[in-house]
Amino acid sequence: MSTPTLPVDNVDRSDIAIAGLHIAKRFGHVNALIDASVTVRRGEVVALFGDNGAGKSTFVKTLVGINKPDAGEIIMDGKRVDEHLDSVRTARNNGIEVVYQDLALAHDLSVVDNMYMGHEVKQRGIGGALGFLNRKDMAEKTDQVLRELSIKLPSVYVTVGELSGGQRQAVAVARAVMWARTAVLMDEPTAALGARQSEIVGELIRTVAARGLGVLMISHDIPRALITADRVSILWRGHTALEAPSDGLTVPDVVSTMVGFKKDAAA
Repeated sequence: MSTPTLPVDNVDRSDIAIAGLHIAKRFGHVNALIDASVTVRRGEVVALFGDNGAGKSTFVKTLVGINKPDAGEIIMDGKRVDEHLDSVRTARNNGIEVVYQDLALAHDLSVVDNMYMGHEVKQRGIGGALGFLNRKDMAEKTDQVLRELSIKLPSVYVTVGELSGGQRQAVAVARAVMWARTAVLMDEPTAALGARQSEIVGELIRTVAARGLGVLMISHDIPRALITADRVSILWRGHTALEAPSDGLTVPDVVSTMVGFKKDAAA
């Protein structure tokens, strides 16, 4: 089975926020990815679909340097980087941030402390030399980013553990946006959220894209993702089965592509 010709093969790569082109990745005797391509342009949202085992998580981990591809190209901020992609540091240096499904938030710390985890700002002068943080500037910047993303919280000083599931997801997204310059990758951004919370996160994702960042989100929530995304990519057993605009696609279209590829291969 061959992967269909993809639109990304003929586009101006300078407009690409992040992409993996014809990626292959083996783990021992297992071909996790065989010929997978997904591209995200600046200012757009791409939803990544696929059954369990299709290669979604492996693809994203390969994009950000957790895995090194065995074949193919990885592009970040319009530049090919796969030859130098040996750690997640490469992705971060190119302005790529990831929101993992577990959110990686410290529930006993405040929103400000979570936003600046690993990016703490020290005071100027002797205070900084002694390790004191500039909490005023950190709080003001956190408040600014939250307001720009229309995220409403009781306070930037409240602990994350006191927030609702949707609010925690929003904090994780806001943290990624604050440090991203090029793209944000999200793993199941609406998992375990109620309908209204999922709607709010979907609106937040659109706001992120409106800031000029590319957004790639893995999702099992097909109806919600079709509303949020500009384009969709579907993986099937390590191959790209479809890359197309979301406009006009229905849930049966997506499901039939995921299942239909299996039937075609079996035939």
